[in-house]
Amino acid sequence: MKRLLSAALTTLAVLGLAAVSFAADLPVKGSTTVQPIMQKAVEAFMAKNKDVSVSISASGSGDGAKALIDGSTPLAMMSREMKDSEIKQAKDKGVNPKQIVIAYDCLTPIVHPSNPVKNLTLAQLKDIYTGKITDWKDVGGSPGPISVVSRDSSSGTFEYWNEHVLKKERVFARAQMQASNGAVAQTVSKQKSAIGYVGLAYTDNKGLKAVTVEGVGGSVENTLNGTYPISRGLYLYSNGEPSGDVAKLVNFILSDEGQKIVASVDYVPLKAIKKAKK
Repeated sequence: MKRLLSAALTTLAVLGLAAVSFAADLPVKGSTTVQPIMQKAVEAFMAKNKDVSVSISASGSGDGAKALIDGSTPLAMMSREMKDSEIKQAKDKGVNPKQIVIAYDCLTPIVHPSNPVKNLTLAQLKDIYTGKITDWKDVGGSPGPISVVSRDSSSGTFEYWNEHVLKKERVFARAQMQASNGAVAQTVSKQKSAIGYVGLAYTDNKGLKAVTVEGVGGSVENTLNGTYPISRGLYLYSNGEPSGDVAKLVNFILSDEGQKIVASVDYVPLKAIKKAKK
C-alpha cells in the first residue's frame, strides 16, 4: 500500500498540456471497475469542454491493455498494472505505456443479506474459491452449499483476487464466472447461497451484504490507512506522456474536483478529502 501511495503522489504532479488535440471522439476503454469513476468524471469534464466528445467502453482490464496496444484507444482503464508481456507487446508496436494512478479500491466479498456470515479470513476465502470449503456451516453460516461467483479471467479484478487471495491457485471449477462487477453483484443478490467479490463502489446495494476480511471492513479510511488486506490501485494508461484532450481529461480526474468525483462513487481518492455529496 505504501508503494501505491508513493506512486500516487508522483502522479498528482500536474501533467503538461501539449497543443496537439485528439480527434473529436476520444474513446476510453477497459476496466469495469474504473468505469463508474470515468462515467461521472467524463460527464463533468464534457460539461466544461463542450468541444470534446468522450466515449466509454468497459469490458475488462485486459481489453483495455489490448486497445492501447492496437491503437484503438488513447487511454486504457485498468484495475491492475500492465503485465510485462503487455508492455513488451506495446513497445514492439511503438507504444510506450505510461501508468497514471487515479484512485484506490478495496476488493470486497459480498453475500446475500440473508446470509448470517459477517467475517471471513483470507485463508477461508482462499479455501472457498479453490473449492476446499463448499458448505457455509464450515465458516460459521447456516448449513448449505456455497455458490461461488467470480470475475472471468480477462478481468483485472480477477487477476488481483487470484494473486492476493487464491495465491495463484486454480479457481473452483464450478464457480460462476461473470464478465463485470455489476454481473457479480446481480448474481449474488439473487442467490441466497452465493458469495462474490466486487470493487467498493458496487457494495452500495440493498440486495447485497459486504463481508469484513480479517475483521476489517472495506472502506475509504481502511484503504488509506493500509489496514484493509485486499486494497489496490486503479489506473489509466496512456501512450507516452498525455497531451491535448487526453491530458486535459487526466488532469481533470487528478484535480480536487475529479478526486471528489472518485469519492462520490464510493472509491478511494488519492488523499483524504471530504466526500462529495451524491
